[in-house]
Amino acid sequence: MVESSFLEQYGIRLNQVDDMSWKEFSALLHGISAETALGRMVNIRAEEDKEILKSFTADQKAERTRWRTSQATQIDEADMEKEMENLEKMFANAFS
Repeated sequence: MVESSFLEQYGIRLNQVDDMSWKEFSALLHGISAETALGRMVNIRAEEDKEILKSFTADQKAERTRWRTSQATQIDEADMEKEMENLEKMFANAFS
Protein backbone atom coordinates (compact mmCIF):
# COMPACT_ATOMS: atom_id res chain seq x y z
CA MET A 1 0.00 0.00 0.00
CA VAL A 2 2.90 2.34 0.74
CA GLU A 3 4.45 1.66 -2.65
CA SER A 4 1.21 2.23 -4.54
CA SER A 5 0.51 5.42 -2.60
CA PHE A 6 3.97 6.82 -3.36
CA LEU A 7 3.46 6.05 -7.03
CA GLU A 8 -0.03 7.53 -7.03
CA GLN A 9 0.87 10.75 -5.23
CA TYR A 10 4.49 11.39 -6.13
CA GLY A 11 5.10 9.27 -9.22
CA ILE A 12 7.90 7.50 -7.32
CA ARG A 13 8.43 3.75 -7.72
CA LEU A 14 10.04 2.92 -4.38
CA ASN A 15 11.37 -0.42 -5.60
CA GLN A 16 13.40 1.47 -8.24
CA VAL A 17 14.85 4.11 -5.88
CA ASP A 18 18.40 3.50 -4.71
CA ASP A 19 19.30 6.77 -3.04
CA MET A 20 16.34 8.07 -1.01
CA SER A 21 17.34 9.04 2.51
CA TRP A 22 15.30 8.02 5.54
CA LYS A 23 14.59 11.70 6.22
CA GLU A 24 13.15 12.19 2.73
CA PHE A 25 11.16 8.93 2.82
CA SER A 26 9.75 9.83 6.23
CA ALA A 27 8.78 13.33 5.10
CA LEU A 28 7.05 12.01 1.99
CA LEU A 29 5.26 9.31 3.98
CA HIS A 30 3.97 11.89 6.45
CA GLY A 31 2.65 13.92 3.51
CA ILE A 32 0.61 11.09 1.99
CA SER A 33 -2.83 12.33 1.03
CA ALA A 34 -6.10 10.86 2.27
CA GLU A 35 -6.86 10.30 -1.42
CA THR A 36 -4.22 7.56 -1.77
CA ALA A 37 -4.73 3.88 -0.97
CA LEU A 38 -2.75 4.25 2.26
CA GLY A 39 -4.61 7.41 3.23
CA ARG A 40 -7.98 5.76 2.65
CA MET A 41 -6.95 2.76 4.75
CA VAL A 42 -5.78 5.00 7.60
CA ASN A 43 -9.11 6.85 7.46
CA ILE A 44 -11.09 3.62 7.56
CA ARG A 45 -9.11 2.32 10.52
CA ALA A 46 -9.33 5.60 12.46
CA GLU A 47 -12.97 6.58 11.79
CA GLU A 48 -15.10 7.05 14.91
CA ASP A 49 -18.07 9.08 13.60
CA LYS A 50 -21.13 6.82 13.89
CA GLU A 51 -22.85 8.49 10.93
CA ILE A 52 -19.87 7.92 8.66
CA LEU A 53 -19.50 4.36 9.93
CA LYS A 54 -23.11 3.66 8.86
CA SER A 55 -22.15 4.42 5.27
CA PHE A 56 -19.14 2.08 5.24
CA THR A 57 -19.24 -0.83 2.83
CA ALA A 58 -19.04 -4.38 4.16
CA ASP A 59 -15.35 -4.48 3.20
CA GLN A 60 -14.63 -1.21 5.01
CA LYS A 61 -16.42 -2.44 8.13
CA ALA A 62 -14.52 -5.72 8.01
CA GLU A 63 -11.17 -3.92 7.69
CA ARG A 64 -11.98 -1.58 10.56
CA THR A 65 -13.06 -4.51 12.75
CA ARG A 66 -9.94 -6.51 11.85
CA TRP A 67 -7.72 -3.53 12.65
CA ARG A 68 -9.43 -2.73 15.94
CA THR A 69 -9.27 -6.38 17.00
CA SER A 70 -5.58 -6.59 16.21
CA GLN A 71 -4.93 -3.38 18.14
CA ALA A 72 -6.87 -4.63 21.16
CA THR A 73 -4.57 -7.63 21.42
CA GLN A 74 -1.32 -5.74 20.85
CA ILE A 75 1.81 -6.03 22.91
CA ASP A 76 2.50 -3.72 25.83
CA GLU A 77 3.90 -0.21 25.34
CA ALA A 78 7.55 -1.10 26.00
CA ASP A 79 7.44 -3.91 23.45
CA MET A 80 5.68 -1.59 21.02
CA GLU A 81 8.49 0.96 21.36
CA LYS A 82 11.03 -1.75 20.59
CA GLU A 83 9.06 -2.90 17.55
CA MET A 84 8.77 0.67 16.26
CA GLU A 85 12.52 1.13 16.64
CA ASN A 86 13.07 -2.08 14.67
CA LEU A 87 10.68 -0.89 11.95
CA GLU A 88 12.45 2.48 11.73
CA LYS A 89 15.81 0.73 11.45
CA MET A 90 14.46 -1.51 8.70
CA PHE A 91 13.20 1.48 6.70
CA ALA A 92 16.39 3.42 7.39
CA ASN A 93 18.48 0.54 6.06
CA ALA A 94 16.25 0.19 3.01
CA PHE A 95 16.30 3.89 2.13
CA SER A 96 19.71 5.10 3.31
